Amino acid sequence: MRSDVLEGIRIPADWGLEIGVLSELQRNYSHRQLCQVDIADAYDHKHQPVSEDDANAGLNRMSLDIAKALYRKLATQGVSFSSEDFRTPKATYYRLALDLIEAYDHDATMNGLSLDRHCEEQAVELFASNLREAGNLFLDNPRERPFIPSWNRVQAAVPDILARMHEAVELDNQGKV
Repeated sequence: MRSDVLEGIRIPADWGLEIGVLSELQRNYSHRQLCQVDIADAYDHKHQPVSEDDANAGLNRMSLDIAKALYRKLATQGVSFSSEDFRTPKATYYRLALDLIEAYDHDATMNGLSLDRHCEEQAVELFASNLREAGNLFLDNPRERPFIPSWNRVQAAVPDILARMHEAVELDNQGKV
């Protein structure tokens, strides 16, 4: 990504990071200018527990944050929401996810593998519920500021920030920090 691209985009500070950045890029740039690339030969995926009993941890929190990021983005594009509007994505996700579990279970069976359908369906139920819960959280706190400041804003507040960061990196490279 070119550095000038980063200057003006708003980056979410939660698990909605990827969808937030992608939607900001889509908003600010032509589709012909966007592409996804691998930034490393090997990626260390941070597997998270589902954390069914803790909405502030694991995939439970991640699914809430991602859904809120999606709802925030839709709202910035003029979509109005009421609490009833969150039934449709919940129902649609639930049906599609159960259909996919069925297909993956057949694939696993054909390949001599096992799939814990009960565990998978419990996760789907949690994520479906979180689609509606994220909508309620979004409606309950419409002024939430979930973004970290853009680089344009940081530079407006601290004009010499890039020079200071460069100096800190140089000192670190010299072992002086």
